Amino acid sequence: MLRLLAVVMAVLALVPRAGAQYFPSRDAWESKAPAELGFDAALLAKAVEFGKTHETDWPADFSRQAEIFGRPLGPVPKTRAGVNGIILRHGYIAAEFGDTLAVDPSYSMAKSYLSTLLGVTLDKGMIPSIDDPVANLVKDGGYDSPHNAKVTWRHHATQTSEWEGALFGKNHVYVGKEEYGEAVMKPREIHEPGTFFEYNDVRVNRLALSLLRVWKRPLPEVLKDQIMDAIGASNTWVYHAYDNATVDVDGKNMKSVSGGTRWGGGLWMSTRDHARFGYLMLRRGEWNGRRLLSERWVREATAPQGVRKDYGFLWWLNTTDRWPGAPAGSFSAQGAGQNSIWVDPEHDLVVVWRWHAEAQPEFYRLILAAIKPGT
Repeated sequence: MLRLLAVVMAVLALVPRAGAQYFPSRDAWESKAPAELGFDAALLAKAVEFGKTHETDWPADFSRQAEIFGRPLGPVPKTRAGVNGIILRHGYIAAEFGDTLAVDPSYSMAKSYLSTLLGVTLDKGMIPSIDDPVANLVKDGGYDSPHNAKVTWRHHATQTSEWEGALFGKNHVYVGKEEYGEAVMKPREIHEPGTFFEYNDVRVNRLALSLLRVWKRPLPEVLKDQIMDAIGASNTWVYHAYDNATVDVDGKNMKSVSGGTRWGGGLWMSTRDHARFGYLMLRRGEWNGRRLLSERWVREATAPQGVRKDYGFLWWLNTTDRWPGAPAGSFSAQGAGQNSIWVDPEHDLVVVWRWHAEAQPEFYRLILAAIKPGT
């Protein structure tokens, strides 16, 4: 009887639980026919065709990088993949087009990965509170001035830090076309931390360096150990630092990574690996029964924070109808050259679209229009 019971239990263990969520293994990602995932196949094909035929106008050879961003500090690839994308529903691949295995720069999508690393750091208690001044833990001189001493982790995560200074040869004020390309700006009055939003890579790079100081480990290692290996990502992605971004951490030389690819370097990753990351966020930080990121952090990171109603903790939100017709609760990691991870919890969707034209609202509208009511 005990032997029979053991056999029955073993068989039951192989039967999927009702409502069990699917997670792809490291080596395989299951596709399903659109109809099985609640799509009208013809309408989804129309959406895919739109995605395939709307490519960025950025040159494929990165020949304009210095013109756009200024003098590079890190590696810049020679070429990029063409427009490509993947559409997930309930975790399964509903559609895929282009070279989704190409390892390309992600630009500011990396900011949302830094957000996740900040969340992990808070979850582990390594930072007591997101509202603590960074200066409480980081003693490298970057927060010594009376102004910078007020900067909190929350300010960095909402891009309202107003941190002043230079880092790796770039100043927080983008003055001079040779150094900053088309992003050149005029000096302005500095505001109190937490009161003014500015999309500023030097300040995000300061956040990355501060997290490195807390972890005392290169952030690519932390990202790999804490997130990417756990979600079954490939070994093809790489997080490049600038050539001059070597810092001393307790007597050891370590590279500090950036929050984008504005001056070369940055997070280079395939569309498929980005899709895994997006799916982790869709599942509120849980992966196949393992909690990688607290649900509280995911909820807060993807809700309005700081002074902008459409920005969380380094995630873009649809709270102000950025993507008309899409759910207000959807959110996205966005990168230059038009690279994006879009997550729509209401419809259990993840969409990664790389090297696309500025046509996200229409692409998402077509995808949502393909979902059959009640599915």
